[in-house]
Amino acid sequence: MFRTSRGSLRLTAVAAVLAAATATGCQPEDAAVPPPPSPSAGTASPSAATDGERTLVDAEEAGGLRRHTGDGAATDVPADPGEMRDGMRLVVGNFAAPDGGDPIRFEGVDHVPEDTNERREHLFRGMLDHIEWDPELGQPEARPVDPGPLGGSVECLLASITEDGNVICGWADESTAAVALFPDSTVADAGKLFVAMRSDLER
Repeated sequence: MFRTSRGSLRLTAVAAVLAAATATGCQPEDAAVPPPPSPSAGTASPSAATDGERTLVDAEEAGGLRRHTGDGAATDVPADPGEMRDGMRLVVGNFAAPDGGDPIRFEGVDHVPEDTNERREHLFRGMLDHIEWDPELGQPEARPVDPGPLGGSVECLLASITEDGNVICGWADESTAAVALFPDSTVADAGKLFVAMRSDLER
């Protein structure tokens, strides 16, 4: 019977463990191991996800119309914009109509946290209240309008019992919603002008 020292037993045991690791393709714990992929690898960062959001601007001119200043400037919010949360911005303005008549009233919000179509509906209702639309006449029907190069959705509704009168147009896209009141207009004319104004009021 052979006898071995404790040190020899320890070295033999270590050698056996290393041999087993090599045979099974395992690596010792202190071997270099490639780091796991980053959780964000292949996905957009939060900042990149919001880079495409549009914002509203206080334009001095929109669609060839000049913003009223002085006595003609907007002094109140024509329609209830809905709940304004942190980071949202409200833009309101009166713009000179081509015929020099009543101003076109604009109101919009950006960084809308909910469905922007719902916010546009809210703005539509607020503008109808502003012009004191009689509910007994029914709910004016919104008609789709070509949104132009900025995309999203544009709709106009005729708040009049005749073919011309008060027209309210509104847009909604991924982050903004806005409406404007066009007095003594038609859906076709108001829609075309509204889309032209939008190109100056949104970035």
